[in-house]
Amino acid sequence: MSVGTSSAPGAQDAGNPPAAFGPPGDLAGLGIDPDQLPDGLVVADEQGRVICFNAAAQRITAVTARDALGQRLEKALPLEDLEGRRWWQLTDPYGGLAIRVGQPERNLLLPGGREVLVSARYVRSRPTGPVRRLIVTLRDTEARRRTERSHAELIATVAHELRSPLTSVKGFTATLLAKWERFTDDQKRLMLETVDADADRVTRLIAELLDISRIDSGRLEVRRQPVDIGAAVGRHIQAYVAAGQAADRFLLRLQQPLPDLWADPDKIDQVLSNLLENAVRHGEGTVTIDVTATASLREGEFAENAATSVTVSDEGPGIPEESMNRVFTRFWRGSKRGGTGLGLYIVKGIVEAHGGTITVGRAPGAGAEFRFTLPVSAPAYLA
Repeated sequence: MSVGTSSAPGAQDAGNPPAAFGPPGDLAGLGIDPDQLPDGLVVADEQGRVICFNAAAQRITAVTARDALGQRLEKALPLEDLEGRRWWQLTDPYGGLAIRVGQPERNLLLPGGREVLVSARYVRSRPTGPVRRLIVTLRDTEARRRTERSHAELIATVAHELRSPLTSVKGFTATLLAKWERFTDDQKRLMLETVDADADRVTRLIAELLDISRIDSGRLEVRRQPVDIGAAVGRHIQAYVAAGQAADRFLLRLQQPLPDLWADPDKIDQVLSNLLENAVRHGEGTVTIDVTATASLREGEFAENAATSVTVSDEGPGIPEESMNRVFTRFWRGSKRGGTGLGLYIVKGIVEAHGGTITVGRAPGAGAEFRFTLPVSAPAYLA
């Protein structure tokens, strides 16, 4: 174990109760080993010598507990701010203002320039008294970097997708305004139809961006109403047929009777639209939609016909096994046939906001198979 409380000078002080010493005694009293903590933990005593250096701190700093324990904090953990100033000399935790209680989390640098997130807490035996323990937590910045990269990728993708329709809209409107009299009515209609389609595309992209923002922040609202899922699927199929798809390309199989489903009809339409578009655009052959009653899959609950499942499958090449775990992530694209790669990420967020689950697998006809299951419970105000 990487905790030392007696091997370092100044680690014991019989004149004070253990609670004044900070985490080592407190954690031991709770039956928690500091090495089990997910973040790095470094504790210095009243003399500024390290008495606790847990496993996560070793991993983050690449310094062993053996080398750190008993050392002065500034030597065991030589941090610098982003301007190259030595952090412990700058903040002076033992000699600074007696009313300070710690340092908020900030980015600091380890030797070699590795960036870490550091926060500190000053433990005093009494208000404005001397510092008895200095508690430092360390966190790797990689998770935050991944989040920042993901946000940057999202912005870049949306900006790229917006540029094309906006360029088209601007070009056609400018041309019509400058040369209106030179075009025939048919030419004008074609240009305006193109502008209208591109405006719809921009609207969809903005809606996707808003959905992702709400999903990531946990603010996606679900307005539950009775939903006839079979009729909803039928409407989408009719729309594809009206747009030129062959009617025999779609096979809808409804199990009867189905339980009453309470869900947000607009969001369920969004889920169905994404899954059917995915099957039509990237799949081949017949697109089969199965709607069935099933048992609830929620943990600790089992009730027959307590959920509705919808399975959308095709007969195309399917999704490679190595890509299955990335299907519902941002920017995943099953092919090079367009799209932002955000649709399935949004689908997963909508289904989970309803308390449901969604999975992907291989269909019997070797294509892709998406299956989402929604609990059929009524809203709380009707319970």
